[in-house]
Amino acid sequence: MIQPGQTYRSLDPRGGPRIRIKAYTPGHNRAHVVDARDGKRFRQILVSSLHATGTTKTGAPRRTGYVLETS
Repeated sequence: MIQPGQTYRSLDPRGGPRIRIKAYTPGHNRAHVVDARDGKRFRQILVSSLHATGTTKTGAPRRTGYVLETS
């Protein structure tokens, strides 16, 4: 379940920003996020890009989206 304050890290093999959920309304398809480090760079991302684990159903590592770091 997506909640404000959760921190996610990028799954891109090249690296990427850590993000923090600023606001989310259950049922909506986008979450409002900011950079986890400084709280700046407000943007919206699709909730389908937010994952609870870093692996797919088949056990393969994910390469796109963000994985939950802290809840």
